[in-house]
Amino acid sequence: MNARIYKKLASLAIKVGINLQKGQDVVIYISTRQDKLAKILVEECYLSGARTVTVEWKNEDIGKLHYLYQDEKTLKKIEPWIIGKEKYRSKQVPCLIHVLDDDPDILSSLDIEKVSKAMIARRSAIKKYRDIVDNINQWTIIAVPSASWAKKVYPNLKEKEAIKRLWLDIIKCSRLEGDPIKNWDNHIKYLAAKADILNKLDLSYLHYKSSNGTDLKLKLHPLYTFISARETNLRGISFSANIPTEEVFSMPDKYGVDGIVYSSKPLSYNSMLIQDFYLKFENGKVVEAKAKVGQDVLLEILNTDEGSSYLGEVALVPYSSPVNKCGVLFYETLFDENACCHLALGQAFKNNFRNYENMSEEDFKKNNYNDSLIHVDFMIGTSDLQIDGYKKDGTKITIFENGSWAI
Repeated sequence: MNARIYKKLASLAIKVGINLQKGQDVVIYISTRQDKLAKILVEECYLSGARTVTVEWKNEDIGKLHYLYQDEKTLKKIEPWIIGKEKYRSKQVPCLIHVLDDDPDILSSLDIEKVSKAMIARRSAIKKYRDIVDNINQWTIIAVPSASWAKKVYPNLKEKEAIKRLWLDIIKCSRLEGDPIKNWDNHIKYLAAKADILNKLDLSYLHYKSSNGTDLKLKLHPLYTFISARETNLRGISFSANIPTEEVFSMPDKYGVDGIVYSSKPLSYNSMLIQDFYLKFENGKVVEAKAKVGQDVLLEILNTDEGSSYLGEVALVPYSSPVNKCGVLFYETLFDENACCHLALGQAFKNNFRNYENMSEEDFKKNNYNDSLIHVDFMIGTSDLQIDGYKKDGTKITIFENGSWAI
C-alpha cells in the first residue's frame, strides 16, 4: 500500500486513537514485516510532540518456534525482566499503539493446551501491573494486512489480490477515505448520541430475542454507563481504543443474566474456530455450553478462572455496520466484534461504572465487578434481532429492531 494510506492510518492512530499529548511517551507493538509503517508511526509521533517512542517488535513465526520447542514448564516460567518491564511501564504509563496483522492460523498446528497454559501464566504474572495503568493511559489498536491474514479471509483470491481486497476492507471500515479525522469526529458524535440516550433512559434490563433461538434477559449493572468510540481516562484525556469501532457498550450485572443466546458468527480463538454454539445462563453464570465445532476450546475459555463463565460486557452494534457489509469473517476480533451485537465473557471494564473515577478497588469488589484473565467477545447479532429495554417501572422501550437501532 502506498505511503499516503500509511500516513493517513498513522495520523488517525496518533491524533484520534491515542490522542497524543505533548511530552508523552509512546510504545508501538508491531510485527517485523511492517517496518515501513513502523517508521512512519515513529516519525509522526515525534512530530506530534512525543517525548520518546519505543518500538516493540514481534515476529509470530519466531514466537511459534518458542511454543514448539520449549517445554511447558519453561513456557510457564515468566522471567523477572519481563515482569520488571511491566512494573516499570506501570509507573511510566506510556501511550500504546498496537498494530495487528496476525496470521489467524499461526497456532493451529501446535499443542493448544500447552499454548493456552503458557498464555494464562503470562497474563497472571503481569496482570497486576496492567490493572494499575487501566484507565490511566491512552491506547489504540489498528490493523494492516499481511499475506497470511489476507489469504485466510479471501482464500479463493491470489495473494496480491487478497491483500488488495483486505486493504480495501480496512480502509472502508477504518473510515480512511477522504478526511479520516473529520470522518471520525462525525462517527464519534453519532455513537456518543446513542450512548447518551441509553444512559438517560436509566434501564433495568435488556431482553434479546431472535429467530435462531436467542431468548436472553440481561440485567444492566445498577451503576451502568454506556460508552462508545471516545473514552476519557483518569487524566482527563480522551482517546479511541479501537479503529474500527461501531459499538456502544456497557456492563451487565454479574449475577443478572438468564436465558439462552446463540452465536451468529464463528469465534476465532487462539487459531481455533468455535462455530454454531450457544450459551445458557442462570443467575449470570454459564451453566450449559454447546458448540458444533470447537466444543473443547469453548469449555477451555469458560474454565479459565472464576470470572470467565460470567459476562463482562454487553455491546450494541447494528447488523448494517460497515464491517458486516464486507460480507466476510475477518478472523480478528477487532473487526468481527464490530460486525454486529456481541457479548463478552470475562473481565469487565471499570469505566462502565458510573463515577468509576471515585471508586476504590474495594468499591469495585463490593459492586460485583467481574474480574478475569480473559475478555472474549462473541457475536450474537442477527438481521432479525429484537432488543427491548425495560425500566424499573416496567416501561418498555425498543432499542433494536430487525438488527438495527430503533432509538
